[in-house]
Amino acid sequence: MNVSLLKKNKILVTGGAGFIGSNLCEFLLNCGSKVVCLDNFSTGKKNNISTFLNHKNFKLIEGDIRNLECCQKATKNIDFVLHQAALGSVPRSIKDPITTNEVNINGFLNMLVASRENKVKRFIYAASSSTYGDSKNLPKIENEIGNPLSPYAITKYVNELYAQNFFKLYNLQTIGLRYFNVFGRRQDPDSVYAAVIPKFVKQMINNQSPTINGDGNYSRDFTYIDNVIQMNVLSILTNDEKSLNEVYNTACGDRNSLLDLFGYLKKYLGKIDKKILNVEPVFGPYRQGDIPHSLASIEKAKKLLGYNPRYNLEMGLKEATKWYYKNL
Repeated sequence: MNVSLLKKNKILVTGGAGFIGSNLCEFLLNCGSKVVCLDNFSTGKKNNISTFLNHKNFKLIEGDIRNLECCQKATKNIDFVLHQAALGSVPRSIKDPITTNEVNINGFLNMLVASRENKVKRFIYAASSSTYGDSKNLPKIENEIGNPLSPYAITKYVNELYAQNFFKLYNLQTIGLRYFNVFGRRQDPDSVYAAVIPKFVKQMINNQSPTINGDGNYSRDFTYIDNVIQMNVLSILTNDEKSLNEVYNTACGDRNSLLDLFGYLKKYLGKIDKKILNVEPVFGPYRQGDIPHSLASIEKAKKLLGYNPRYNLEMGLKEATKWYYKNL
């Protein structure tokens, strides 16, 4: 991965103050790119970007992707868009499908239109493993999807359809990355809709028992943030026409149960604080809209983008627990 090529580019990261977005901003700045961050701070945090607010190559635009003018302003003179801005979370979308739709579909369309108008070279966007819906096939292969199980899943699938459409109609290069259960530094444990790993970590640090939904045997393809950064960068750098207008699983290609996850957290947090070794989980009801198992095939990304994930769940947690313990 020749990251020196990133120096030439001006890159817009929408949702750049969020968990994934801020990690992308930081990596790109370290590679010498000019970075524009667009965020309305509804879920993103100023704290996530505080260390590079004064960086000479960094520009913050506080704005909302539901506003087309704001999207037009943000995409001016941009080479590549990394579109991370969205309202995540299956439960949130079940509770409030209208706002999820407005942000994830109307906002996405605004960004596509603005990117086309301002002649952006390539539009790379965060898609989601939730698109697989009720498909029971394992591993998940990009062209085999089921029926969506939540409003959130519907919005992310519609994103893929719009991206394909804009490629065919307007020749806007697009690449979609279906993220699978991403974790790592800067992940927020305090949101009502927090992802499972930072939530568990915070409870365990406070010697509280985390609640596992169901019996703990539901499994996921947990994906460390550095694997996600690698996929975004490869999507910027690819010159292979066959790799464009495609969606790719962005995952580790490995499956772990929630009980496995709890065991690894206990092992690595227990090395920092021995009291954590005494914490045991409690078991609650299954969560509405959840799929039992998720495992990605990453063969397509390996073949067309040269993807090679450097971290499995245990290796990622070994890194992440140090950050979590210090910062949560």
